[in-house]
Amino acid sequence: MRVGVISDTHDNVAAIERATDLFREEGIETLVHCGDFIAPPVLPFFEGFSLHGVLGNNDGEVAGLESGFEAIGGELHGRFADLELGGKRFAVLHGESKEEVEGYAASGEYDYVCYGHHHERERRVVDKTLVVNPGAHFPTVPEEHRTVAVVDTESRGVEFYRV
Repeated sequence: MRVGVISDTHDNVAAIERATDLFREEGIETLVHCGDFIAPPVLPFFEGFSLHGVLGNNDGEVAGLESGFEAIGGELHGRFADLELGGKRFAVLHGESKEEVEGYAASGEYDYVCYGHHHERERRVVDKTLVVNPGAHFPTVPEEHRTVAVVDTESRGVEFYRV
């Protein structure tokens, strides 16, 4: 299974459109968003995907985000999601605390730990856990980190795409 991972879209509609177009072109059906959507009006751009999201530190309009997720058939998991996708276990969080990210990675309970917040893409292995930060779309983020990721649960590969 190939899973799209995106984070820190910060109301950047142009980046969201480019990302969702790319995910569609790549045949991705399931997306994980690691938080900081910001406002509910961006959610319709994710329609047609099986969308799982967590709240970030800038997601203050929670009731609106919950309604928006419901309207597109997605699932907003609160501050943390424990998911099984493609037979693999994913921990998804926004990741303000690097200690928290490291704790999930070192626990051995997850195949993947996906997080955002720090606005820098990352792929690394901790024991048997693959840690992924897909990058961010905030205006001050350098071009090399304005990316999304695609995780392949069969090959354990991770590809980054600039959007």
